[in-house]
Amino acid sequence: MTEALVEGLPGHATTGGFAAGSPWMLARRRLLRNRIAMAMLGVLVLIVALCLAAPLYAHHVAHTDPFHSNLDGTTVVDGKTVQVMQQQTGGLGLGVTPIGPTWDPEHFFLGADNQGRDVAARLLYGGRNSLLIGVSAALLACLLGTIVGLVAGFFGGVVDGVLSRLLDVVWAFPVYLLAICLSTVLLTRGLAFGPFRLEAGSLLLPISIIGLVYVPYAARSVRGEALALREREFVEAAVGLGASNWRLLWSDFLPNVLTTVIVLLPLLVAIDMLTESALSFLSIGVQPPDASWGTIIQDGQTLLYTRPMVALAPGIAIVLTVLALNVLGDGLRDALDPRSKLRIRQG
Repeated sequence: MTEALVEGLPGHATTGGFAAGSPWMLARRRLLRNRIAMAMLGVLVLIVALCLAAPLYAHHVAHTDPFHSNLDGTTVVDGKTVQVMQQQTGGLGLGVTPIGPTWDPEHFFLGADNQGRDVAARLLYGGRNSLLIGVSAALLACLLGTIVGLVAGFFGGVVDGVLSRLLDVVWAFPVYLLAICLSTVLLTRGLAFGPFRLEAGSLLLPISIIGLVYVPYAARSVRGEALALREREFVEAAVGLGASNWRLLWSDFLPNVLTTVIVLLPLLVAIDMLTESALSFLSIGVQPPDASWGTIIQDGQTLLYTRPMVALAPGIAIVLTVLALNVLGDGLRDALDPRSKLRIRQG
């Protein structure tokens, strides 16, 4: 058994006992060898699969509608029919308390909220919206950030100065304060842009707000990479051969900053999901009748002492998802780092 160190550099050729492969192939091998990152990827895939199966669970397993009040509904616990909203037994015995977790997937597995709705079904539906907003906002931020960062870093001079100052203006605002201000204004009026209009309750509004707020995070990283690429020999050679600006941007700059964008994407998804949850908790994110993990936590804040699972379940889901995305992002960074070395065992 022998071991060989393979440099993960673009265009690196290997001979004799050294394994050969493209930079992307070497990055894939590095990532597959990172057991922690692979485990977190499995957790993330499981969470996404469960959320996508929300309609199947709600309609074919739990037989419930998680978006309508069920104050007078009943369910089965240990073979007995009981009310979903039960009479309080403490104090004066006034009011009602939703049923707690039954741990039966077919009958209010995680209990009910203050409207008698199945928490487990709402958790899966809310995860669909939280993941959709997080991924879409991250893609929007990466797309706009890549364009702005490439243009600023490639052209430099006045163009770089103007774009950088605009990014600094956005960067100067506290992220959550800026997102709250935009959400408060746009959720009451909607957003009209030429022939396009977004209604106040549309999921595209939080996607657009969160995506725009985090554009500087992606743009500044891409700009730094582009500025470094301007001094590289292969770029100077391409300029000497008469390559156009478009060809340089498309063929030389974009492929070399793509790894930075790939590493940023899962990290931005995690940050965007946290931002969405915070905005939804404050009632300026996802609007009824839609649900997200943030709105479910808001529903459960009045039940913390009697039915804490209503708030704990989406909180745990957020923690697991964000943790998985951050660890996966670290794994991608290690795998795509061209200066790292990969140890390949050969028999």
